[in-house]
Parts: sequence; C-alpha cells; structure tokens
Amino acid sequence: MRRASRNKFNRPLQNQDKHRINQKIRAQEVRVVDGNGEQIGIQPLEQALALAVEQDLDLVEIAPKASPPVCKLIDYGKYKYQLQKEESEAKKNQRDNAVKELKIGYRTDTGDIQTKLKHARSFLSDGNKVKFSMRFRGRERAFVHLGKDKLEQIVGQLSDVAKVYEQNFRSRSLMYITIAPE
Repeated sequence: MRRASRNKFNRPLQNQDKHRINQKIRAQEVRVVDGNGEQIGIQPLEQALALAVEQDLDLVEIAPKASPPVCKLIDYGKYKYQLQKEESEAKKNQRDNAVKELKIGYRTDTGDIQTKLKHARSFLSDGNKVKFSMRFRGRERAFVHLGKDKLEQIVGQLSDVAKVYEQNFRSRSLMYITIAPE
C-alpha cells in the first residue's frame, strides 16, 4: 500500500478570513440581519448585496450552516479590528500561574534551606505556586519521616505568606508539598 505524499502547498493559508463576505457568499438566498441585530428577512443574494452597497456596509456570512445562511450587514474591517482588540485584551489579562519547583533532600542543611526559602518567597510574591519535592532512593527510604519533618518545617516558615495547596506524604520514593500565595 502506497503512502500518500505530503504536499506542503496543500495546506490552508493562515491569513484567510474566517467569514465569507460579499461576492464570496455561495448561497442563492440568505437571511439578512442588520448591524443592530434586527432581522430584515430572507432575500436573494443579489438583493442583499445591493442593500449592503446602498448602506455602504459589507454582507458577512455569520452562520453558513443554517438554512438559509445568516448574513449580517456590518463594516467588516471594523469588525475584524474589534475582534483583534478583544483577543489582545484577553491575552493581556491572562495570568500565567506557573508552579515553580524547588528540589530538596532530607539531609539538606539549614543554609541551603534558607536560600530555597528566599527563592520561594520571591516566587510567591510574583503570584506563582511553589512545589517543594523530595526524592528518596535506595536506603534513603528508611528516613522518610525525616523528609516529612523537613517539609513541615518549610511550611511553618512560609506560613506568613502562603498556605498549603497540595501535599503528598504517602509515597515512599517521592514526597512533595505545593504552596500557593495567600
């Protein structure tokens, strides 16, 4: 069986408009809606295009799968600009809640813990969650209780700026605690 060849020229163009406008509409009859949302009625395509030219607007196909397709009389350039503006506003207001992971061991010394806590405080002040993880390998699994104590100590030291979001002390090979800003 022969595999279909992949032609890079058959891909759809990225900059094509999502809506059909004016002469690109294929239906014979369309349901026309004006810019305010009031229905004008079902009209032949030529008559709807004439109405759009008369009002100096574009005829934009909004619901192509309806029977007959729904077209709206609007200024398409202005419509696209408003959509682009709304998208950029939504992106700007989007917050990236990242989880920053700090790895420690049950033998990690107090100086290193203080450094990790300083990093955690800066991450929490930026609005990120912080995950402290601890891995136990081989014979280290006998000291899981020391790891749990170390994680609880960290939570106690960060209790003024954060609260526990998620914790897992059940596993014998990996233990973690996630802290979220208050």
